[in-house]
Amino acid sequence: MTTRPTWYRPDRQLAFRMVLTMFMLVLVYVAFVFVLGAIFPNLGFGFFFVIALILAGAQFYFADKIALWSMNARIVTAAEAPDLYAMIERLAQQANLPMPRVAIVNTSVPNAFATGRNERNAVVCVTTGIMSQLTPPEMEAVLAHELTHIVNRDVLVMTIASFFSMVAALMTRSMMYGMMFGGMGMGYGGGYGRRGGRNDNAGYFAIIAFLVSAVVAAISFVLVRTLSRYRELAADRGSALITGAPENLASALMKISGTMQAGRIPDRDLRQAQAVNALAIIPAVKGDDVAEIFSTHPSLQHRLEQLQRIQEQMESAGRLH
Repeated sequence: MTTRPTWYRPDRQLAFRMVLTMFMLVLVYVAFVFVLGAIFPNLGFGFFFVIALILAGAQFYFADKIALWSMNARIVTAAEAPDLYAMIERLAQQANLPMPRVAIVNTSVPNAFATGRNERNAVVCVTTGIMSQLTPPEMEAVLAHELTHIVNRDVLVMTIASFFSMVAALMTRSMMYGMMFGGMGMGYGGGYGRRGGRNDNAGYFAIIAFLVSAVVAAISFVLVRTLSRYRELAADRGSALITGAPENLASALMKISGTMQAGRIPDRDLRQAQAVNALAIIPAVKGDDVAEIFSTHPSLQHRLEQLQRIQEQMESAGRLH
């Protein structure tokens, strides 16, 4: 059993949110499968359950590879990135974690993320953009943030939750396109009746299927973002405690956010980075902050205020001693 460092305190709110999110998603998707089975009886319930299990299993075992592949990331050795590797190795020892694999993405987007199904399969990935922009103390704070995600075990939960949401959204779009270009009948579920005529109810079934999948996608959207925002705040706290310098993470977040908002990053690089927005330390988006309920991350102001409170608590504790 892994022994956690002295700074680590189990975050019961995070644990509760992760359990609640997975429980609600499972309930929603079981209901989703039964509705699809009822609408498309020729395919049956078993077909949808098997497809769901295959996709979930693939996501569980290949989540890190999918995330790295989507970003064109490259796993590097200590010889290829000695400073970065040494920094992560030292922080991992402080957090009592196995040394994660290290990956680098050649992009101007300043960002970092962690992925992997458990501590022993974890990957910490950074971009060349963030390495060139941050000072060593700021970079250390960002890496401590990513390692806290691994310590909290929220990487796996977030990956699975995002996968469920992605599948529901994909089905919603496919059904919408099917109704737009394939006709309302769509031919599903035995589109022709026993006498060879088209089933008059097929169009209604297609509409019901579309509405159900849209509701599932909407519920998943809110659940995933609620969990994602809290886990980012928890990782910010972890970074502050590991490094003992909340101001370094605050400075890093302001620099990264400022670069994102300034519009100096090519749209092509932003589009590529958006594939891992839910996992990244700051989402790759331009423009003003979106309302928090629709964002994968808390607002920059919210994060800075929390780091300021932690800074004040540390200073107060120092004065008391």
